[in-house]
Amino acid sequence: MNKNGPVIIIEDDRDDQDFLTEVFQRLNYPNKIIFFGDPQKALDFLNRAETVPFLILSDINMPKLSGFELRNKLRIDEQLQLKCIPYLFFSTALNEQTVIDAYSASVQGFFVKPNSIEELEKTIRVIMEYWMRCAAPNNF
Repeated sequence: MNKNGPVIIIEDDRDDQDFLTEVFQRLNYPNKIIFFGDPQKALDFLNRAETVPFLILSDINMPKLSGFELRNKLRIDEQLQLKCIPYLFFSTALNEQTVIDAYSASVQGFFVKPNSIEELEKTIRVIMEYWMRCAAPNNF
């Protein structure tokens, strides 16, 4: 895990991208934020990127490639596994089976998109602070 690496956000909703941009600006973390509206483009970036991202926040319901399909592609790629990039779902698709499926796919967190910018800020702060404090195999 590269704590100084960019935060990859895979989100096809432009309004959600705007809210997340505002929140990250407010919180003033040094990490660059990179948005992908298309999960396949995110996968292409992750496969060719020389910089290891800090973490991935992914929506679930997206056209072409769902968050689950993307997670599975990352999970079976040995080179991407070695990068130890935390993969978290950030979605409105909340039900018991979706959460079970997420953790069965080795997702490191499942967060529900809040309804207010204030709650969104609290959620992003918790996520960032948790992972900033977390140790990973490639930290040594």
